[in-house]
Amino acid sequence: MKNNLFIILLVCCIPRMMYAQKKTAPVPPVSVGQDGRLIYTADSLGNRIPDFSYCGYMAGEVPIPDVPVRVRVPVMNGDATVRIQAAIDYVSSLPVGGAVLLDKGIYEVAGSLHIRTSGVVLRGSGRETLLLATGHSRETLITIAGQDNKILSPVVQIIDAYVPVNARKIRVRNPQGIKTNDLVQITRPCTKTWLLQLGTEHFGGGITSLGWKPGEREIHWDRKITAIAGDILTLDAPLTTALDTTYGGGTISVYHWPGCISQSGVENLRCRSTYDTTNVKDEDHRWMAITFENTTDAWVRQVVFEHFAGSAVAVLETGRRITVEDCISLAPVSEIGGQRRNTFFTAGQQTLFQRNYAEYGYHDFATGFCAAGPNAFVQCESYMPFSYSGAIDSWASGLLLDNVQVDGQALGFPNRGQDGQGAGWSAANSMLWQCVAARIDCYRPSGADNWSFGSWAQFAGDGYWNSSNEYIQPRSLYYAQLSDRIGEKSRAQLLPVTSEASSSPTVAQTEALIKQSEQPALTLYDWILQSAQRNPISVNAAGVNTIDNIGYKKPSADRPLPPMHISNGWLIRDGAVLTGGRRDVPWWRGSIKPYDVKEAGPHITRFVPGRTGTGFTDDLDSVTARMQRKHVTTIEHNYGLWYDRRRDDHERVMRIDGDVWPPFYEQPFARSGQGTAWDGLSRYDLTKYNHWYWDRLKRFATLADSKGLVLIHQQYFQHNIIEAGAHYADFPWRPANNINATGFPEPPPYAGGKRIFMSAQFYDTTYAVRRNLHKAYIRQCLNNFSGTSSVIQLLGAEFTGPLHFVQFWTDEVAAWKRETGQQAIIGLSTTKDVQDAILEDQKRLAAIDLIDIRYWYYQQNGSAYAPQGGQHLAPRQHARLLKPKKSSAEQVYHAVREYRSKYPGKAVLYSADGYDAFGWPVFMAGGSLANIPVIGASGFLSAAATMLPVDLPDSTQFALRNDRDEYIVYSTSSTIQLNLPKGSFNACWIDVKDGHVLQTDKHVKDNNFKNPVTGPVVLWLRRI
Repeated sequence: MKNNLFIILLVCCIPRMMYAQKKTAPVPPVSVGQDGRLIYTADSLGNRIPDFSYCGYMAGEVPIPDVPVRVRVPVMNGDATVRIQAAIDYVSSLPVGGAVLLDKGIYEVAGSLHIRTSGVVLRGSGRETLLLATGHSRETLITIAGQDNKILSPVVQIIDAYVPVNARKIRVRNPQGIKTNDLVQITRPCTKTWLLQLGTEHFGGGITSLGWKPGEREIHWDRKITAIAGDILTLDAPLTTALDTTYGGGTISVYHWPGCISQSGVENLRCRSTYDTTNVKDEDHRWMAITFENTTDAWVRQVVFEHFAGSAVAVLETGRRITVEDCISLAPVSEIGGQRRNTFFTAGQQTLFQRNYAEYGYHDFATGFCAAGPNAFVQCESYMPFSYSGAIDSWASGLLLDNVQVDGQALGFPNRGQDGQGAGWSAANSMLWQCVAARIDCYRPSGADNWSFGSWAQFAGDGYWNSSNEYIQPRSLYYAQLSDRIGEKSRAQLLPVTSEASSSPTVAQTEALIKQSEQPALTLYDWILQSAQRNPISVNAAGVNTIDNIGYKKPSADRPLPPMHISNGWLIRDGAVLTGGRRDVPWWRGSIKPYDVKEAGPHITRFVPGRTGTGFTDDLDSVTARMQRKHVTTIEHNYGLWYDRRRDDHERVMRIDGDVWPPFYEQPFARSGQGTAWDGLSRYDLTKYNHWYWDRLKRFATLADSKGLVLIHQQYFQHNIIEAGAHYADFPWRPANNINATGFPEPPPYAGGKRIFMSAQFYDTTYAVRRNLHKAYIRQCLNNFSGTSSVIQLLGAEFTGPLHFVQFWTDEVAAWKRETGQQAIIGLSTTKDVQDAILEDQKRLAAIDLIDIRYWYYQQNGSAYAPQGGQHLAPRQHARLLKPKKSSAEQVYHAVREYRSKYPGKAVLYSADGYDAFGWPVFMAGGSLANIPVIGASGFLSAAATMLPVDLPDSTQFALRNDRDEYIVYSTSSTIQLNLPKGSFNACWIDVKDGHVLQTDKHVKDNNFKNPVTGPVVLWLRRI
């Protein structure tokens, strides 16, 4: 009876227990109200799903305008670059701007087109207008870019303890000086406290080099002030990451940006890159079709892209409120790897990519480093890409992927850890809305959210998931938000849905669906092609003049100065000795993150797709102009230690894929498109050469001819074949990395599993395959600079190789000179024993024009620091063994003077210890390219070209003299005593530090000259 009673009581209590345990369903962060408008539920701190509708041209508030045509460019045979650019420049000069209209037909473009002013549109006459990007150039086809001259006012502190996600109001400490309609930059700092919370200081392995550091991942939003009430400012668009005083709060600065352009675009045409059709991975062609920088409120629409290696459209960090719509990217041609095929890409903010299709890309729809957001991809489709779409670098906040479909790959917001140069958390406060992919990643970083609604995929991540594998309403979050904000519903133009799914259709519904299934469904690709009917773009050019009738000025070629040559043992141009500073190019390390770029130096063959400037792909005109301003006469170039920045970790492993990291230090050889090298890209073909690499060097040499500069071209780079094994891992000559059977042992014989000693084999020219490859490569180094005079050819950087290889190299150079009848300035830059052996060989001496003292020198005590060649040790390994002491001014003078005297017809460079600090001793000993300042006395360097070093009684004084008994004297003494012949002289005293004239004495006849300053001085005596 007791047991029965217990059972009765238990049964009676079950409903109450079940009711007590039943949990109320959480309120979703967004839902649809009875009025059809969206309802948002904020968290306890006020954070909510951002309003993404502020993305796009004019923040989505007005449609893209149909700009009237102002000039037409008819189709003509040949390169159309100059004519189209002239038309763009013509429209740029008009007060109201306008469109440049291209007719139907093919326009070959060998160069690059630039829109640099507001209100300029490049328009075709439909898909029958083809811009055909020709040649081997990697130049961006169309660049829309203002000037990077944003001027920020002093920062003002934001005083809110917490500003939530989607906030448009902030409180500031001192609003004086901030006005309505001011443009402002809001900055969220990157603090150690925040990084500790995220766990991004360290990604594993006990190595923190790729971990996030304080100050490296600041977020910068560009906004406008729309209202001010006391200390509260209202912004024109929401913030996408919270500002929290726990993590440093935030600041605001008013800015002025005179160079930022707007109301420009490209539309209604087709862009295609030519390429080597025999190589499906060819990269000696165009990478980027269209890029935006320093631009707001602009667009690309109804454009088809074909065969580009990089991006169809890339909006860089300084792009804002840009729309890219109804575009198609087809058949890209490149290696499968990093920085390739990022088809539709933004690192900017408030950008909108809608109704775009891409095939066989890599990251087809992607955001870059700390993209401030909001940014949106709406109804975009990626067909069979090689990698995922979504956030691909660090902390893109406020990213919307809305109706994005990725066939055969992933989509979303992963935590990338070390990948992508330490990308770590890729997205925050970002949304996947009704997306489809093979896998969808939605991970939640600490202190932020990521959401997925109505997604179809395999799923991964601890973010917020709602209605997975279900269709939801509204169909598009972006357009629902835009409708709620501005009240328009007609602009969505989403791909029509012609039927509704039902598990219990009626007979009539079934019959209708059977009828529909007889035809393939309408695809997004087809829907985009129909955009010309939905949104026709005017091609009316009635009464509009052509650029040919208007006329334009053709660009003039660079005019070279008199050629650089050797005369009287000096390196001469235009009758004057060449002097000035010298710098090397970097050859390993770096990234394209802002904190690394600002530390970068100039380069010639560093490549970053679509990005120009120091740290990226340098603008060589700017590089050479800066060298002139700073009196840096010479740049030394050698190919990079390795192409891929992943190898900066000095690992020797074969990479898991070709997701290489920029900047790329290009190699001299072309990739074959065959096999897989150790960096994950295809293997090299050592019989073919990288067109871009050699064209860049030739372009620099041409500029040097016109600007009085010098290129020292180091043909080889020994660093790859000696010291750390990682130096050899990606080396093009390694058999695993080429298709040429170079004959080195494979796998490499790493000493202790870590070091490489491959120099003896590399310098062994008895192996026929390698010998022939060397011979062809040496000729490539010489042939490439045909027609230029400003290049000094040296054997190789860090060269400590054996005599027999230098003999081989010298013989090949001499043979080239005989065979071609061309001249080049050939420098001998080796260890002292090898250098002296070549110089004492009368046959080979004739091939040498210049002696470079680099791998040996005289120490302060007069003894020579002179490692032996062919010992298979790197310069720094020699130094560790021999422990050299410093040189001195006297010993530098000794070294240069010795070789100038012994080989009077050869120029001498000093590149060893202290070369930059001992410019005057180098110069006074007869050395060229001495690091002395610009001399304020006109004719000084021309006079020096007539002189040779001579001895004076005072050992503290160095002198040059010509056959007219004119002198240049460097002295640290209080007086200078000379034995001058009869006649009158002009005495010019020159400051050794800055080259300005201290004092001029005319008609000097005395032999004793008193130093006008305390310390070193230069006296120049000229006959009157």
